[in-house]
Amino acid sequence: MVSLGFERAKSLIRGGFTLFLVLALVVETSLPAPAQDQSSSSQNQQNPNQQTAPPEAGGPNSDVNPYAIPRKKEQPPPPPPPVKPKGVEGIPDYSIQVTVPVVTVPVSVTTKDGQFISKLKEENFRVFEDGVQQKISGFNISEAPITAVLLVEFASIFYGFTVQTLQASYTFAQTLKKDDWVAVESYDMKPHILVDFTQDKNAVMEGLGQLNMPGFAETNIFDALYDTLDRIDRVEGHKYIILIGSGFDSFSRTNLSQILGKIKDTKDVSIFTVSTGWTVREYCETHGCTGYTRGMGIHVNRMDYLQADNEMQTYARMTGGRFYQPRFVAEYPQVFHDIATDIRNQYNLAYRPTNPKLDGTYRKLRVEVVADDGGPLKVKDQKGKDVKYQIIAREGYTAKHTVE
Repeated sequence: MVSLGFERAKSLIRGGFTLFLVLALVVETSLPAPAQDQSSSSQNQQNPNQQTAPPEAGGPNSDVNPYAIPRKKEQPPPPPPPVKPKGVEGIPDYSIQVTVPVVTVPVSVTTKDGQFISKLKEENFRVFEDGVQQKISGFNISEAPITAVLLVEFASIFYGFTVQTLQASYTFAQTLKKDDWVAVESYDMKPHILVDFTQDKNAVMEGLGQLNMPGFAETNIFDALYDTLDRIDRVEGHKYIILIGSGFDSFSRTNLSQILGKIKDTKDVSIFTVSTGWTVREYCETHGCTGYTRGMGIHVNRMDYLQADNEMQTYARMTGGRFYQPRFVAEYPQVFHDIATDIRNQYNLAYRPTNPKLDGTYRKLRVEVVADDGGPLKVKDQKGKDVKYQIIAREGYTAKHTVE
């Protein structure tokens, strides 16, 4: 009985020990994680040479690979697109645009005898405005109908002047073509319109037929020319004035400075002047009657006529025309043939000025003619001899004036 109780107690002790081991295992597996961190920390203290990658370097944070891979720097965000200003309601958007007008320069290149030199090209011309070379943008040779005013001196002066003026006027009328527009105007103390612009050649002849009884002895050419320039300034295209007379001015209200200014301000006009009375002037110079050539007590001496010739030349030179002083009536056909050649056969050069200001200033022009290689142009006749030539072009123009 004692042995049975001992065996039972022994069995209970064995079972309790087994239960103790099971409980101990359960408690060990349920311990918190800091126990592992402490174990890892103790291992690092035992190996101080171990390298660890800094977290901010971007490399792996482990014992396998201690080298860091640098991160790319973050790019700044792109700037925002420019903001277009909003328009004000009720006010439209505007843009500023500057338009430079085209300047046209009629040019005649003739021999000293008045023969037109043809076959020149755009490359043969140089245009200078106030000394600055311009780029030619347009070039052509015009053979178009003309628009002209025949301005005739007709006054009660020495008969020889009147006869030559009429003869020259009729000769010019004979050169007209059916598509030409021509007006006829005479002047003594004031201008008189005989025929307004017409294409009727007979009307031109009838207008000249009215010049049969001169009235006043005064010849106010400044006033007449000023009035004519004022009238044709409103006519489109290029115009011509054929001025036939002695050039002497009696007592115009307009002075020389004013008429020259008017010529500068009038666009697209060329003046061809024909001086009359040369034979009468020469006769009176040798016979002492110079002071009475004007009639009605108007005394004119040789210097007055020389001054008149100089003024007539100035009108022509400023506008690209030509001055003629025929000595005999037989020269008139050739004179007006040359004028018709100059008018109907001329080079038209166009350019946009490098000076874009619309300030109403006067711009000086200069035209040069060169050879194809840029050197001096040489003109030869049929025999191979060098021929002198002349360039006929206006001396300048007045720019448009825009008020700001």
